[in-house]
Amino acid sequence: MNQDTVRPSPEPGCVPPAGWSLVLPLKPLAVAKSRLGASAGALRADLALAFALDTAAAALACPAVARVLVVTDDPLAAAELAAAGALVVPDEPALGLNAALAHGARRARLQAPDGPVAALSADLPALRPGELARVLCRVPCGGRAFLPDTPGVGTTLLAAAPGVELAPAFGGASRERHRASGARELLPSDVDSVRRDVDTGADLAEALVLGVGPRTAEVAGVLAARGGRAG
Repeated sequence: MNQDTVRPSPEPGCVPPAGWSLVLPLKPLAVAKSRLGASAGALRADLALAFALDTAAAALACPAVARVLVVTDDPLAAAELAAAGALVVPDEPALGLNAALAHGARRARLQAPDGPVAALSADLPALRPGELARVLCRVPCGGRAFLPDTPGVGTTLLAAAPGVELAPAFGGASRERHRASGARELLPSDVDSVRRDVDTGADLAEALVLGVGPRTAEVAGVLAARGGRAG
């Protein structure tokens, strides 16, 4: 996994730069990342799992992060992510993405009642721990903040200071919904790896240029050997 040095933010927030709980959502692998099917074929589910494993590993390596909770009902993903050090939370609401994230945030607050919590996309295979830390250190005290994705339409991270409800509104044009909800928009420089989520083959090609984690690199190599393409 690519790592970099944590640099101080020129516009820091005031949430303590440690003790974060991150909640990652993961659909059952049989249905995850459907838009990758055209370019990944039979390796689509393998890529979805690889993305989640590389994202979780990078998050766990971030000095600001105390724990990673993955909300999933997929048995294979649950076993591999638990082995990698994540806490696996069953999707008990089973009411979609935002309900799963809110459930995970509540479970995180049971673990650390006075700690900050964030929802993070599980498809950030190029994620770098230092870049994640630079985003988290900008979250304002007593408030919420979010990071838009690379296209500027969706959201890859939504964070809430201690004592603040996460109130996720992911999916589609979530950037505008999170902004309208009062969350502060974060646009720091040099955090491309935290913004580059992967939904399509073109997205994967961009992530590969940034430099992906080992599990994604392995599956992408198999895909290339089979004559597939990431783009």
